Amino acid sequence: MNDTAAQAFLEGKIILIDKDLDWTSFDVVNKLRIELRNQLGIKKIKVGHTGTLDPLATGLVILCAGKATKKIESFMGLDKEYIAEITIGATTPSYDLETGIEATLPFEHVTRKQLESVLNTFRGEIEQTPPNYSAKQVDGKRAYDMARQGESFKLKKNLVTIHELELLEFSPPEIRLQIRCSKGTYIRSLANDIGEKLGTGAYLSALRRTKIGDYHLNDAEKIADFTKNLKPL
Repeated sequence: MNDTAAQAFLEGKIILIDKDLDWTSFDVVNKLRIELRNQLGIKKIKVGHTGTLDPLATGLVILCAGKATKKIESFMGLDKEYIAEITIGATTPSYDLETGIEATLPFEHVTRKQLESVLNTFRGEIEQTPPNYSAKQVDGKRAYDMARQGESFKLKKNLVTIHELELLEFSPPEIRLQIRCSKGTYIRSLANDIGEKLGTGAYLSALRRTKIGDYHLNDAEKIADFTKNLKPL
């Protein structure tokens, strides 16, 4: 074991990772823990993430290692920033691409002006219903398990805050948004709700998290690069 490098992680490190598509946040944690054990010879170390990011989303995940895991709670309430690609004119049960398209609807009537007007209604504090395909618990069961089994249930609405909601691109049926929001905000639900207010449907077709608090994606590494660069200090 390289004592200097190992001790640095055991004493506590905050690690910024640019999560790849189809990886879960736990996959990233597990990979990092394995690499610390294999490359630095650390037999036992705590590693945790500061908030999940859906497998179909990419971008910033903050991990804490060693004594820094005590700080995880302090990251939970930070605002998040995303770049979201939304497809209008169709809906899916999961509000994203986890499930197939369930309905197609006309969208030719949607104008940029109408979209800007609709976006304005979502700025500030709003009530939002989480997707049924989410990790929310209902009577001790995960909502996504119940949804996949075809069970009928309804999730409670939450109060969330959309601090910034800017239209970056309008190319129907695709629109691209920049969003800064409070913790607990479901961008998938936002996409679905925007579709409803536009008089059509919509689902989240791509999502990239760019900021958590003051931590920026530009300072993050791909997990493959992190493990490759994990060398003794």
